[in-house]
Amino acid sequence: MLMPIVVLWGIGFVAAVILGVASRIFYVEENPRIKGVLSLLPGANCGGCGYAGCNSCAEAIVNGTSQVNACVIGQTEVANQIAEYLGMAMVDSEIAVATRDCSGGVRAVKKYEYSGLDDCRAAMLYYNGPIKCNRGCLGLGTCVNACKFGAITMGPDNLPIFDPERCVGCGECVRACPKGIISIISEKSKILHWNQYTECLAPCRQKCPAQIDIPKYIHYIKDGKFKEALLTIKERNPLPLVCGRVCPEPCALACRRTISDDPVAINYLKRFAADWEMNSGQRLHIPVAPASGKKVAIVGSGPAGLSAAYFLCRLGHEVTIYEKRSQLGGMLRYGIPEYRLPKKILDWEIEGILELGITARTNVDFGSDFTIDFLRAEKYDAAFMAVGAWDEHSLNIEGINLNGVYSGTNFLERFHNNESVEIGKNVVVIGGGNTAIDAARSSLRLGAESVTIVYRRSRDEMPANPAEIIAAEEEGIEFCFLSAPTKILNDNNVVDSMEILKMKLGEPDPSGRRRPVPIKGSEEIIACDMVIQAIGQFPNLDFLGKDKSNILQITKWNTINAEEDTLQTDVPYIFTGGDCFTGPGLAIEAIAAGRYAARSIHYYVTDGKIPPIIDKQKSIISESLHQSIVGVAPKPRVHEPIVTLQDRLGTFKEVEGTIDEEDARYEATRCLNCGVFCYNQDLEEQSDAQTLN
Repeated sequence: MLMPIVVLWGIGFVAAVILGVASRIFYVEENPRIKGVLSLLPGANCGGCGYAGCNSCAEAIVNGTSQVNACVIGQTEVANQIAEYLGMAMVDSEIAVATRDCSGGVRAVKKYEYSGLDDCRAAMLYYNGPIKCNRGCLGLGTCVNACKFGAITMGPDNLPIFDPERCVGCGECVRACPKGIISIISEKSKILHWNQYTECLAPCRQKCPAQIDIPKYIHYIKDGKFKEALLTIKERNPLPLVCGRVCPEPCALACRRTISDDPVAINYLKRFAADWEMNSGQRLHIPVAPASGKKVAIVGSGPAGLSAAYFLCRLGHEVTIYEKRSQLGGMLRYGIPEYRLPKKILDWEIEGILELGITARTNVDFGSDFTIDFLRAEKYDAAFMAVGAWDEHSLNIEGINLNGVYSGTNFLERFHNNESVEIGKNVVVIGGGNTAIDAARSSLRLGAESVTIVYRRSRDEMPANPAEIIAAEEEGIEFCFLSAPTKILNDNNVVDSMEILKMKLGEPDPSGRRRPVPIKGSEEIIACDMVIQAIGQFPNLDFLGKDKSNILQITKWNTINAEEDTLQTDVPYIFTGGDCFTGPGLAIEAIAAGRYAARSIHYYVTDGKIPPIIDKQKSIISESLHQSIVGVAPKPRVHEPIVTLQDRLGTFKEVEGTIDEEDARYEATRCLNCGVFCYNQDLEEQSDAQTLN
């Protein structure tokens, strides 16, 4: 009996000795700071911080490999407690919440009825899911089960609904979704994001240069949520009042409703939402990120410069705009007539941008009042060149330098500067773009008895906004198509008449338009005492110095050279965009360029490198091109109020008005709320009536 006891005691003693030695060899002293941080964390072990659990997160914070605000559940309150405990600086961070990129739901066309487990991942394993759209939500709710905080429910249309009050941005739903249609997004990430081919993009969103979520804001208008509609627009476009008046709606060209009906009046709806804010007298709050400590100079205050300033400020950078002229706005102010864009409206919109915290310095000319060396001396981390395209091409014909011959932009700028311009009785405008139309309609309002637009191609080839062409015709402006000026005749060095040569259309040129071919012996004389030529614009880059290559590279088209994917010039801290990079374009294209430049500049000044955009959407996604649509019947489109011809001629009163709330909410019901593949069929009249009540 004694022997077993001794043996057991001996084994125990040996084990104790071994454990004692091992404890000395493998002893790891617990870091009290990690224990202290761990006690402040909520202990959910959700993994939203990117670590295996709260213990790993606490260790990373103490070791300095993660910020004190790493916990997505505790957010600012817990971050402040940890910062105070460790004696570290608190780093502000934006709240990021989950969102979906799909609006298909029950309307998505089914490939088959899935009868297995009620799980999205299982459905994906079986023939890639039960719906035809490869970008759409499967609607089986795997994300609901993945969320530990009850922030997700499935809506009646079989789409997840996210509660921003409960969502902590942990990302579990993102990891659970097999289709990749859920993402964690903040205000900053909205600015930096660019459309991808893999996303669910309605045709109108694909065509919009600014990439505005058009179906989303139209849906808000339909529901009477005008604040949410405008905030959706301003995620991508800081100038909705301007664009609601002057944008030619490239988005409407892609509206799927055009297959069987008129397109949705997208611009009317944008203008309605923007005017709703202006008429309320109060500006909506636009979130701005905490200060980054970085400074950026914007040279030029047209749509590209204003857009870049807006987005860079929202990203937390200190922004200063330098403008050559006395007021901001660029071609929006000096090139677009009052009857299209009243300057008090432009002023209100620009004031809203500046109020975010942007500094503006006017009457300063780049190259004489300040230089690139000055900007570097002022400690700017980057500069954005957005100087527009203010010079115009000139015809090389006899009499082009006579008194009474003007260029289109010079004529409009002088008028907007209240400079004296003597208007002739019979005005001829040469060209077919928006500047030509604006010059012609302005001349008529300034007292011309007759105005004729001479264009060397046919009406179909005119690059001007079709609505502006129609308005010019309504106002009595004559068009002389398929005609090219050959000489301007004079009487005592003053314009007396113009000789034109008739043309016919030949083969298409590189632009895709048919080339005008002269018809021999078809010369004609038309009477005129004033000529305005508006045949194309290009940037004036004289400010860069005589030897331009010593500062920035200039292309053969006299535009600033830069990398297309980043808008970064050969001088790394200088970026460019808008008309001085692409040549003359639409205001909405310049606005898009401003945001794109802001993305590049943000990464450059914060990370030192600009990440490429993978799978960037540039052309229309083939799946979204439909030849026919079912269940969509013609539904009358609203029309904006128009000032009568009697009231508009002789004044610069704004010609087009804004639709009212009833028309806006009705027009919003015409939107099919398209995805790439799916769309809404028309609602019954009863449903429409309920929506408006």
